Amino acid sequence: MNTFIKTVYAALVYAFLYFPLVVMGVYSFNASKYSIAWKGFSTTWYLKLLGNTQLLDAALHSLTIAFFSATLATVVGAIAALALHRYRFPGRKILYGFVYVLIMSPDIIMGISLLVLFLVIALPLGFWTLLLSHITLCLPFVTVTILSRLQEFDSHVIEAARDLGASEFRLFRHVILPMVMPSVLAGWLLSFTLSLDDVMISFFTTGPSYEILPLKIYSMVRLGVKPEVNALCVIMISITLLAVPTAQWLLKDKTR
Repeated sequence: MNTFIKTVYAALVYAFLYFPLVVMGVYSFNASKYSIAWKGFSTTWYLKLLGNTQLLDAALHSLTIAFFSATLATVVGAIAALALHRYRFPGRKILYGFVYVLIMSPDIIMGISLLVLFLVIALPLGFWTLLLSHITLCLPFVTVTILSRLQEFDSHVIEAARDLGASEFRLFRHVILPMVMPSVLAGWLLSFTLSLDDVMISFFTTGPSYEILPLKIYSMVRLGVKPEVNALCVIMISITLLAVPTAQWLLKDKTR
């Protein structure tokens, strides 16, 4: 009986979380354009979406920002995690705490602070400000992901490699990097998803010359939910649902 109650409770929680997404997915195939009444199954809105150049350009911009911000954040985050784990230096604990401060900071605070910074240094809002902002958003998540993997290391492996004459570069290349590669890939996928879905920080740090997909969808929804928006959201959710489980799978310990 206790197991049954837990199962029902979990099912209700997941239904509450995912039922709106299911409804949106169903109505993305609704033939009706101006009402929520079901008028039959249709893929018209997906076909029209392919012909909407503004949405496609915004999608391309989002994918570009997500790819480069995830890649750069992964490189910098891996170096930061390695430095925090292997070396002892003044201010290490403070730096370690700042990583979690960035994770817990509200997006609106981060967006406004970055906007003020860009205005102070007179950097025009556009691609570069958006890229730097998304790197700042993703960096702490990558650092924590890789750092958690490093903390599971058996230190004797590194000591054995040093005893065998491995240099710092060979130690990193042949011992540390293969062991943290799953977490590196997971951090990249997580960063890609965070960048692709971000609205609040992007709202403050991008300019009119570089429009991205989340902000485009936000502006379209303010005028009413169109079927094309439903179709586009289904595609974005599908990408997210593919990336997040893949990241979780990569983080699992694999045993031969």
